[in-house]
Amino acid sequence: MPTHSTGGATVAHGDLVRLEYDLWAETGDRSDLVDTTHQSVAETAELKVPAGFVWGPRAHLIGGEYFPNGIENALVGLAVGAETEKEFAPADAFGERDPKLIELFTMHEIERLPEMRREDAELELGTILTIRGRRGRVVTLTAARVRVDFNPPYAGRKIKGTFRIEEKIEAPADQVRAVVDLTYGHGPEFGVEVHQGVVTLKVPDRSKFDLAWAASKPRVIDRIRQQVKPKSIHITEEYVTPVSKEAPAPAPADETSPAPPPKGKSAHTHPEKGAGEPAPSE
Repeated sequence: MPTHSTGGATVAHGDLVRLEYDLWAETGDRSDLVDTTHQSVAETAELKVPAGFVWGPRAHLIGGEYFPNGIENALVGLAVGAETEKEFAPADAFGERDPKLIELFTMHEIERLPEMRREDAELELGTILTIRGRRGRVVTLTAARVRVDFNPPYAGRKIKGTFRIEEKIEAPADQVRAVVDLTYGHGPEFGVEVHQGVVTLKVPDRSKFDLAWAASKPRVIDRIRQQVKPKSIHITEEYVTPVSKEAPAPAPADETSPAPPPKGKSAHTHPEKGAGEPAPSE
């Protein structure tokens, strides 16, 4: 139910917005923070975030893929500037828990996994493993057997969320940057220009050799086409040739200075005998 509203426009499926939110997973008396845009909330809940994480409203596509469908659908129709609190049953959030997705493996099978062959590998309750393309969490552990749960982390739990839509993203250049941020990340680092229906996207240095960018680029192009509908999209990469640090060239010789002596001669060689003397008379 909205706690306050500015009476602004509402958002529809497919709108790009800047969104603030807190998501909590609840079961019984336990409440765990799933995700948030607020640093103070994350610090209180001791949520681990990567270094350099940027806090604040995030670009979000209403009805997109970031939240489960039930949560995304609940954002449709919210008013810009309104703060709303909603609750979601497991079926509308991360789904019900499926006992069939909890599987038993031998310790030999687990030890052969690539991530367990690293020198710093540790196997304990809660360790995330990737087995046959599926990510699961270790829930029981013995000397011979490991039980892994492939259910989503918050499956079977009610989700409580607080949402506030700060603004719609409507300027074409801002929409392009938001699409990059949603699809690949690092949106603020990309140079973006939109002129006469042509989108120019300048790739930052960090992304030029990034395999994740190469994989994301087709989706970025497709989503820019859907969102901005440009005539064409130019993706540019600039490679500046570094200036070599060569030794400075020698200064030109002073024209008034005497020419250097021939090789092998001293600068103080005396004239040959008789030189400059009158020839003897015969």
